[in-house]
Amino acid sequence: MHLLRLLRQFLRPYTGHLVAIFILQTLSTLAVLYLPTLNARIIDKGVATGDIGYIWSTGGVMVGVALVQVVTAIVATWFGARTAMGVGHDVRRAVYRKVDAFSAENLGEYGTSTLITRGTNDVQQVQMVLLMILNFMVMAPIMCIGGIIMAVREDVHLSWLLWVSVPVLLLVVGFLVARLIPMFTAMQGKIDNINQVMREQITGIRVVRAFVREDHESQRFAAANRDITDISVRIGRVFVLMFPVITLILHVATAAVLWFGGHRVDADLMQVGSLTAFMQYLLQILMAVMMGTFMAMMLPRAIVCAGRINELLDSQPSIAEPSNPVNPARSTGSVEFRDVTFTYPGAESPVLHDISFSAIPGQTVAIIGSTGAGKTTLVNLIPRLYAPTSGQVLIDGEDVQQLSRAALAERIGLVPQKPYLFSGTVADNLRFGNPEATEEQMWRALDIAQAKDFVADRTTGKEDTIAHGLESSISQGGTDVSGGQRQRLCIARALVADPKLFLFDDSFSALDVKTDATLRSALREHTGDAVVLMVAQRVATIVDADLILVIEAGRIVARGTHAELLETSDTYQEIVRSQMSAEEAS
Repeated sequence: MHLLRLLRQFLRPYTGHLVAIFILQTLSTLAVLYLPTLNARIIDKGVATGDIGYIWSTGGVMVGVALVQVVTAIVATWFGARTAMGVGHDVRRAVYRKVDAFSAENLGEYGTSTLITRGTNDVQQVQMVLLMILNFMVMAPIMCIGGIIMAVREDVHLSWLLWVSVPVLLLVVGFLVARLIPMFTAMQGKIDNINQVMREQITGIRVVRAFVREDHESQRFAAANRDITDISVRIGRVFVLMFPVITLILHVATAAVLWFGGHRVDADLMQVGSLTAFMQYLLQILMAVMMGTFMAMMLPRAIVCAGRINELLDSQPSIAEPSNPVNPARSTGSVEFRDVTFTYPGAESPVLHDISFSAIPGQTVAIIGSTGAGKTTLVNLIPRLYAPTSGQVLIDGEDVQQLSRAALAERIGLVPQKPYLFSGTVADNLRFGNPEATEEQMWRALDIAQAKDFVADRTTGKEDTIAHGLESSISQGGTDVSGGQRQRLCIARALVADPKLFLFDDSFSALDVKTDATLRSALREHTGDAVVLMVAQRVATIVDADLILVIEAGRIVARGTHAELLETSDTYQEIVRSQMSAEEAS
């Protein structure tokens, strides 16, 4: 079972806690089971005979037993809570680390919405069920078995009531749980779906409003909301049926004990105290079964969630960390592609075909081509976001597949095609690649990225907590700054990391021509001994590059400097003519 497998894996560090819980819960349950017997003795030997001394002495013992029960129950609950919360913490950490190790291919296979649900809601369901197990499921079997033994000791002739009521209750619960499991399986999928819809709508709210698609998106959300509501109502109907049935069985069993036990007391075959104790034991037995029932309500969903978590933890990253990573003797940032071909999983044909080129320190290599030519895919192969289908990508003479992620991060400064900023301050974002960066280094990077002025003038916060400059806040995704500002902050973040290899994936597209030229001029001075690899759409951005690669349909169709390509490449000439025409027309 998925849940048992998951708990067996993550409960090992808490073995001592589990032993303590078992011992304390056992003592607490035994104390609870002993109290009805003491009560029966008070009735039969104290109240019936008028022995006040016996009532006081036995009552004192009951108080002591009750205190033991309370103390052991409190301590056991404390250990149970610590264990359940600790396991939840460990599972969330394991899920996060697994997702963090995923390649772009793995992330695309699962999708963001289900990864979020599995790391939060699914883990929470398992955590809560574990808490219930540790608090109740240790007590319930002991109370059920012990209650049966103690009830039979009181009067064996009434024990047939136990053999009838308990199996009936178990059959009813088992039937209802069997109905719940497929419903909870469907429910977790519906949660994934509504998370996906909400995430798309929140992230793309500007697009929705720009195209006046509010009604359409409202209908999408309403459909997802209706699906999860319907399945929740179906689950609720089962729960609504469950409690009345259990209560009915409980009351019928109590009435049967009073009826048949009353006849035995009337026939002088049983004492009143024994009848009272038997009824209390029957109630304890049925309460133990009800605890199991309460667990049974939560268990199906937890089993489904545990299966989803196990599926994620069992997934192997398509690009695994090398078992014996290579540490290059030098760190220059040099890059080489050797006959690289890449095909996306499930695609019919490769995106890149036989790509070969090299870039050495101090060299700027630019990549240009039409949309969909494979430029971004080529760049993503360098930091090992994808693995080439064939061929090799080398950094500092070593295959990137043999380098550790730490070694790659140390050498590479990536500015992705979609610039992304994290919630926090400007300084937090700039220090993302270099936590030890000083303010001087950050301001220097901002100056090169042409972001110094707007950051210096930037203020955020309320009147009593106004933050300026580097300490001004940035919202998640950088939605509170413009596209050009976001690009420049991402460029500054890469500069603060001070890598040997800069990867700019169409990172200047949101900049005006003047800012673009000024930034590139400052960048050349800063990256004099580094390798710069840039993807660009504008010819003006790459005219000064040492080497320009022209890509069409995943192949390098021309290479050379701007002047050389103007003479030899029809494709490059066509790109230049189209942009010059656009500029002249403006």
